[in-house]
Amino acid sequence: MNPRPIDREDPDRLYTVTGGRARADEASFDTVTLIVSECEPTPAMQSEHARILRMCRRPMAVVEISAELRLPVSVVKILLRDLLDTGQITARHPASTTTWARQPSPETLEQVLIALQRL
Repeated sequence: MNPRPIDREDPDRLYTVTGGRARADEASFDTVTLIVSECEPTPAMQSEHARILRMCRRPMAVVEISAELRLPVSVVKILLRDLLDTGQITARHPASTTTWARQPSPETLEQVLIALQRL
């Protein structure tokens, strides 16, 4: 079986997979958001949803899910939104390195520097 490139995907299939929706809430996910399953797939579930739940037993980035499913990121975000709305997945946004609250205090950095100089 020859895999088809994503950009040549049948538009009718993508329309069917997303239920005709064209956009997900962009604020919910970016390409590096980690997705974790909160339950097992059910027999009546859409096949793409079931695959996502099985793949995300361990944290997986949105872009990795897209590559694994061979679907555009925009389509995957719509599917993820469905699962998030029903509580079947958890989205973990990566920590921002620019957040001041997560950076060590200047006093801590000074203590580390002094300790390193003593080595």
